[in-house]
This record gives sequence, C-alpha cells and structure tokens, in this order.
Amino acid sequence: MHEPRKLYVKSFGCQMNVYDSHRMADTLAREGFVETQDPAEADLVILNTCHIREKAAEKVYSELGRLRKQKQEAGSDTMIAVAGCVAQAEGAEIMRRAPVVDLVVGPQSYHRLPELLAEARAGKRVVDTEFPAEDKFDHLPAPTRAATRSRGPAAFVTVQEGCDKFCTFCVVPYTRGAEVSRPVAKIMDEAARLVDQGVREISLIGQNVNAFHGAGPDGTSWSLARLMERMAGIKGLARLRYTTSHPRDMDDDLIAAHRDLPQLMPYLHLPVQSGSDRILAAMNRKHGRDDFFAIIEKMRQARPDMALSSDFIVGFPGESEQDFEDTLDLVRKVGFASAYSFKYSPRPGTPAADHAAQVPEEAKAERLAELQRLLEASKAAFDESCRGRTFDILLEKPGRQAGQLIGRSPYLQSVVVNDPPAAIGDLLTVTITDVGPNSLAGIPAEANDTSVSQSPASSALSRPLAAMEA
Repeated sequence: MHEPRKLYVKSFGCQMNVYDSHRMADTLAREGFVETQDPAEADLVILNTCHIREKAAEKVYSELGRLRKQKQEAGSDTMIAVAGCVAQAEGAEIMRRAPVVDLVVGPQSYHRLPELLAEARAGKRVVDTEFPAEDKFDHLPAPTRAATRSRGPAAFVTVQEGCDKFCTFCVVPYTRGAEVSRPVAKIMDEAARLVDQGVREISLIGQNVNAFHGAGPDGTSWSLARLMERMAGIKGLARLRYTTSHPRDMDDDLIAAHRDLPQLMPYLHLPVQSGSDRILAAMNRKHGRDDFFAIIEKMRQARPDMALSSDFIVGFPGESEQDFEDTLDLVRKVGFASAYSFKYSPRPGTPAADHAAQVPEEAKAERLAELQRLLEASKAAFDESCRGRTFDILLEKPGRQAGQLIGRSPYLQSVVVNDPPAAIGDLLTVTITDVGPNSLAGIPAEANDTSVSQSPASSALSRPLAAMEA
C-alpha cells in the first residue's frame, strides 16, 4: 500500500479563504491527500492568498522564497500551488517571479485542482484564473465526518460570492467577480450535513452576504433573513452568524431577524470605513454617516443587547483632518465592541490608486494610531461591561492549561473556563469573572449561587463610549 500524500494549506485573509481552504482539502482528500501542519513534510503546499491589504502580493512572494529555500535544502519534489485572490490578480506573473510555483489557480476554479495538479505533474506550467460557467460548488465533495469534527463545532458556509458595489479602494469585484448567490436548497443541504456531523454554530459568509438573493425552493428569490429563518429550524443548530455585510443591504427584514431568531447571535460586523460623508462619497460606498447611525438605532431597538464591529480605513486619498475627526466622532457615538482598522494602501487597478491627493505615510500612521487607541478603549469598555454577566459559551478547544476549555461568547469573545462540567461542542452557561486584554474568564453558572442569567446590559451597549468611560 502507498503511504498517503501530505497536504499543507496556508490561508491568508478572510473567512472566505478559510472556507475555501477547507474545501480544497476536502477535494484533495479523494485524491489520497491528508492534511499536515508541517510544510516541510508536505507533498503539496497550497498558499490560499488574499489581495485586500497592503503588500499582500509581496507577503506571498516572501513565503514562496522560504518554500524555495526549504525545497532546495531538503532536495524534495514538493509541489507548490498559489490559490486565491493574489493568484487571480497576478496570474502568470507569479510563475515569472517565483519559478518554484507549479500551479496558479483562482478562487473560482479550485474545484478543478485534481486535474490541474495532474497537468502540473506532467510538466505543464498551469495557470487557471478563469471565471468558469459551471458552479464550483456543484463539483466540491462534502467533508468527511472526521474532517468536520477536526475543525471544531463552529463552521463557515459560503452563501454568496463576489461584489457589485465597486468601492474605489477595493479589488474584490475584479478578483471574485460579480455577486452570485447559491440556491437555498444547496445551502440547506450543506448546513444540515454539518450539523449532523457535530457542528453547533454556522456562520454564513460572503463578500456582501446581506446582498444574498438565492433561488428558493418555491421558485422565488430569497433574502438572507428568509434563509436564516429556514436554517433556524435545523435540529441541533444552536447558533447562527453572518459576515461580511454592507450598510446598503441592511433591510428591515434582516434587522427583524435579530429580534425574532434566538439562534441568531446579537453581534453584527458592519463595515463603515469612514465617518466622513465626503470620504464615503469618494469611496463610492453609497451610504452616509447618518444612514449608518439610522441602521444602528434600528438594530438596537430590535435587539437591545446587540454588539457591533466594523472596518475602518484611514488616510484615504483626499482625507483631511476634519474628515478624520468625523471618523473619530462616529466611533465615539456608536461604541464598538471590536473593530479592524487599516491605513489606506493603493490596490493596483482600482480608481483610488490613481488619485492625485494621496495622504502622506506619516499622517496615515499617526491617524491610524489615534483611531486604534480609541477603538481599543471602546473594546475594553465593552468587555468590562460583560464582567459579572452570565451567558452561554460554545466550548471550542482545549486551553493552555490542563482542564481548561476555551469557548466563544455570543459576541465572539474568547472565554476561558477551568474544569467545565461539559465537553467541546457543548453550550455552557458561564458567569464572567475576569476580563483580560485578549480574552475573558468565567465559571459555570451553577458554581456561582448569586449569578443571574443575563446578556450584557442594553443600557451599556446603547450608550456611546464617552458615557461608558464616565
């Protein structure tokens, strides 16, 4: 018998790439590959890349340089593939700059990996960055029960891909293509299979997930809210999430779903990017700051314990000090539980990259540092508001110390529990006793006779940061 070939997949970037990496591994499992965590012992290394942030391509080339050196020193014949959005954007240029690469495959073609690898083994330099007519999801095998269990009790399911918004800073419409939604029946089949294999929480993902308009079993186009209502009926599915959303697609039905579906977690990641109407218009975001405030107000009326996360870009071309102050003002007024923030970096081929009024790097760095201090204070205030509260934790993995398990709160916070009377995959009611910079700690609720089951107080959530700090 032949020993199984070993596969190492490294994911860069977003949840979409994590999902895609799992599906690549599932596809190659049928070809005799088993996953390894050590690239040095792999017969095939796949870099599943992201092209959103600054110097994304250079990070890939740096990783390829390390792999080239590793191959030379070991005298191995390991095959190397570059997948994902950098592959889509760079194409054959990757092979020109890094001849160690055997295969380049875009995010819409990885279902063809077995045949593409066969071509590469035959000596062909393979580049496949087309947008094929067939639906890749129709050709992807389901994960085995063992694979699903090894990935933990929380899973991603892609429901939508691509983007039609064309924000002037973003490459997604060019690397992922136009918005396409999967049929409801296929999503339901995948979700039900995951739950049957032990998954308790599913996050629905897409570049613009709340723009979902998949074909329903009744022949009509279903919204994300209607899809989640159907998914909430899957026996054994305890939690639902979705990401990433666009403010233009936050309709009243989706907001009402947060009120009506107990499985839908009270946590929303809603990128705003800037607090300045002038910059939002330059970004082609198709919403203003007042639109964002109106969404937040509706959401908190529907679900008072809602926590919010967002994305911010500082130093967009033409951003003035007043524009930046408008962003700080928005952060103070909303009070985010978490957020991601970045300096603007020109993405080749996007309209903003050629804008004449580029902000100096020094100014971008200073603004980012100031924004991050404010966002960190907002996160710390939210985490502190959870001290003494009691809510369910989904236990996901062992902790660093014996007897510890780590779970996720409804707000995606990491929570450490010592000697829990439960196992990985269980929901455990926990009272938060300690708040650290990177995680919370708690004890089972039955161990705390004075605990009262509750979510973080709606008043703490609905007050802006300045009030919470007072």
